[in-house]
Amino acid sequence: MSALYAFDGEYRKAGYKVIAGIDEAGRGPLAGPVVAAAVALNPAVEIDGVNDSKKLTAAKRKYLFYEILYNALAIGVGIVSADEIDRINILNATKLAMSAAVSDLGALPDMLLIDALKLPTVICKQVSIIKGDAKSASIAAASIIAKVLRDSIMSAFHEKYPQYNFISHKGYGTKEHMEKLNVHGPCEIHRKTFAPVSLRIKNEGK
Repeated sequence: MSALYAFDGEYRKAGYKVIAGIDEAGRGPLAGPVVAAAVALNPAVEIDGVNDSKKLTAAKRKYLFYEILYNALAIGVGIVSADEIDRINILNATKLAMSAAVSDLGALPDMLLIDALKLPTVICKQVSIIKGDAKSASIAAASIIAKVLRDSIMSAFHEKYPQYNFISHKGYGTKEHMEKLNVHGPCEIHRKTFAPVSLRIKNEGK
């Protein structure tokens, strides 16, 4: 058994039968939504290779995405748009997406393992785990689901806004993205309250 599955197993030994891990993708980008996933893994099936999505190649993430979809007991997803992020701030938007992901599971698990946050609106036993995606198989699986879904959303936005090349940087503040932002200005999916974007809007008004 891998260390990540053993970590979750300790909670099962303590009596929590259905454990869901929660993670998000997209807190840092200048454009696009924040996407959260909640995953309740089947304890009888260990999916080989499940790890923090940031440590995996895009091809490995996509392979594991389908393995998780096929083998998990339940998966929930929550998506909060750039407009909503601007309205309530990124921390609250992340918690909203995570809460929506839990609701999307269909039934509350016995235990929520959450990467670095607590969800006060979710009435369920929960533990906040710093760098949880590198420790818990359930959180790692959630990180993979959230990352692959968000990347696919940003690839779709690339078709609508090809001038920003979202398919390459997925909305993160890379050198290329900053150059495109300076040339074209922000579009509908840019987060207007994030400093590089708000500065560009301010400069446009001069």
